[in-house]
Amino acid sequence: MDNDIARCDLAEQRRNPQHHGHVDYERQLDHDLNRHSPPREQLQSIPGWGSDLDHKNRPAIPMERMPPRFIHVPQGQPVQQAQTVEVFCSPERPGITPIFGTAEPPKWVSGAIRRLAYKLPENDLRHWLMLIAADRVNMVEGIVDDLRHGHLPNVLGEMGIRSELRHNPAGLVRKALITAAMVGGVMALMKRRDRY
Repeated sequence: MDNDIARCDLAEQRRNPQHHGHVDYERQLDHDLNRHSPPREQLQSIPGWGSDLDHKNRPAIPMERMPPRFIHVPQGQPVQQAQTVEVFCSPERPGITPIFGTAEPPKWVSGAIRRLAYKLPENDLRHWLMLIAADRVNMVEGIVDDLRHGHLPNVLGEMGIRSELRHNPAGLVRKALITAAMVGGVMALMKRRDRY
């Protein structure tokens, strides 16, 4: 990014030399840009580097086709994928898309929430709020499912606590304090309700 800024600055300098001062600035900038760019040998270790080089130096050329693939797209709709799980679709666009994902079919409470959400149009805020709530419920269902199968999930590790402690300790402390305050508030409300 610094090189891009420097190049823009250099272009402006060349367009309007009296605005930026004397020519030594331009020479110094050229020298700095050349000095900071890595040598060609170092760049060649980057995967995909040099895709715009001469065809004789490009390893993918024997595999490339002329004319390129996918120029003549088949006419008409793609073949409809077989529906083996429940697939939700918007009430504004009846029918399912030709291709859809089947890895996570709706189930349990989160599936019921999603079913309700897809009865509402997409411009209704409740549709999106219910989908967000279903995602949160699905996370809890995943933990319950892990426990049911005898797998103890590492919730703190999956939340990235160690990385957060290492790279953002202030944010981790803030989150811990907010969580403690919320849990304390809920417990205080429950105790207060039990007294009455």
